Parts: sequence; C-alpha cells; structure tokens
Amino acid sequence: MQIFELHHRLAADCFEVADLTLSKLLMMNDSRYPWFILVPRRNDIREIYQLAAADRRQLLDESCLLAEALQHSYNPDKLNIAAIGNLVPQLHLHHVVRYQSDATWPAPVWGKLPALTYAVEQAQIELERIRKQLQL
Repeated sequence: MQIFELHHRLAADCFEVADLTLSKLLMMNDSRYPWFILVPRRNDIREIYQLAAADRRQLLDESCLLAEALQHSYNPDKLNIAAIGNLVPQLHLHHVVRYQSDATWPAPVWGKLPALTYAVEQAQIELERIRKQLQL
C-alpha cells in the first residue's frame, strides 16, 4: 500500500487538525476566515468521481459533519464549500465560513487578499475549537 502524501502547498499553507476516517482535516493559515480543508488520504486523485463509491460517500459524510460543526461553532451567514484545485491538483474540499461583514463578501475568497496568518495562540484556540466541536 502506498503511503499518503499531502501536497506540499497544502502542507505549507495549513495547520493539521486531525485525521478523520478518510480525510486529513486541515485549517488554512488565514485568520480572515475560518477556513478548513478536507483532503482524502488517497494518492493520485484529482476529482471526486475518481474516488471509489464508498470513499465518495465517506467524503460527503465528512463534509457534512464538518459543515455542521462550522455552523455551530461560527454561526456564519454562508458556508462556501468547493473543490477547486487549480493550483493544487490533489483532491481537497474547502469549507470557508463567510459573513456579510468579511473582507471579500460577496466575492470568493480565492486570490482577493493576501493571507493574514494566525498568531500562534490564536491558531491553537481555533484548532481546539473545531476539535472540540467535532469531538476529536
């Protein structure tokens, strides 16, 4: 069995939150938005349809679990969930908490503003917040 490798850009731009049944859960290092990413631990997969049927179902279950946790933790105006992958070809599913008051509303967050990285203490608070909500 091949060892899973996280794309170098995701590794550089994110904090690791936890490993779920299928996916590695990451938090983007951008304090402008609560922004989490699910990365199925399967190598050489770019698109959801390439996953085995059971993995597709598991990814949807994990996405819904994360979305519900984000709703309860942050009470957003909207959750943006997307699999873009233009810069990072490895399949990953963004979950971005949005508020009408955020810096780029109503536009997408991608490429609008440079990341505003977390202070170490604040990152730890956010990581623990989502772990607690997900009971990890």
